[in-house]
Amino acid sequence: MRRYIVSPVYDWALFLLPPVLALGLGVAISGTDFALREIVVADEPTTGAGFVIGVVIHAHLVAVFFRSHGNPTILRRFPLRFLLVPPLVWTAIVVSPWLAILATVVATFWDVWHSGAQTFGFGRIYDRNAGFPVHEARRLDFWLNQLLYAGPILAGVTLMEHLIVLEDFETFEDALSNFLVVVPVDVHLRQRWLTWSVVLGGTVFIAAYVLHYVRLWRRGLRPSWLKVWLYASTGLCSLYTWGFNSWGEAFFIMNLFHAVQYLALIWASEHGGWKRRLRLEGRRGATALLFVGFAAAVIGYGLFVETLSTGWVGLWALTLVVSLMHFWYDAFIWSVRAKQV
Repeated sequence: MRRYIVSPVYDWALFLLPPVLALGLGVAISGTDFALREIVVADEPTTGAGFVIGVVIHAHLVAVFFRSHGNPTILRRFPLRFLLVPPLVWTAIVVSPWLAILATVVATFWDVWHSGAQTFGFGRIYDRNAGFPVHEARRLDFWLNQLLYAGPILAGVTLMEHLIVLEDFETFEDALSNFLVVVPVDVHLRQRWLTWSVVLGGTVFIAAYVLHYVRLWRRGLRPSWLKVWLYASTGLCSLYTWGFNSWGEAFFIMNLFHAVQYLALIWASEHGGWKRRLRLEGRRGATALLFVGFAAAVIGYGLFVETLSTGWVGLWALTLVVSLMHFWYDAFIWSVRAKQV
């Protein structure tokens, strides 16, 4: 029976080990000039690490269009949401500052939900490949991933960065109420207790989760231990990286492994179809050529975003639309393409 999504080497290198490897890299660059020295790109201050992870993030966001618009079967099934919705959302963001702020806040927290859902999806595939009943402990798996992504952020030292409180939430004050201004400040006052509660509680949760699967195995079921490894290692990485940000590189670490996993999934699931549609099957160097084209396209977009001037709101709105469409498109493509993935 096929245990892996692609192959042992591919899966371990690009799906199963990236959380641990990203953590190691984040620790390695902590305190270095790459992470601390300020540089100016497109009139905005950043660091080498900030610039690199920005490119990687935007590269993986735009890659979803290879999965939606780049796949004729999917495109034909959902023409309106692929062709009509993006320009409508872009127009709304450009025309209405209030909607632009709302879209920014939605994208920030949708990103957290999406990250947990992606890891959950990988695990379900591993269980399916192992012959494990697909509905067994499904709810436990789902909430484990959501809690271990969202919990450490909401209770950790990076909470205020995710709330974008001093800018966007204050802008909401006139449009909504003082509620959205007061809540982040109130949470900040209790942050220390929240952090320790979530980190310690999350650690116990992961230990109980692993023991639960040991019990299932003893009952004669055969869960995928690749999934258990992925969930446990990702969960612990999230808890201690987001929770304390001990090395100051939580954003870098978490976004790096998430983007690597997603780009690897897109390549593995889609490049065969590209080869067939372009009639490149059997041609020497076709795979390498496609890979170079794919990498150039997504990295080129990432560089474009990180180096563009924010003077025109239309360009900024474009990047926000890409982010929102990434979260939305990927959610239902995981469902309608389950057998193809």
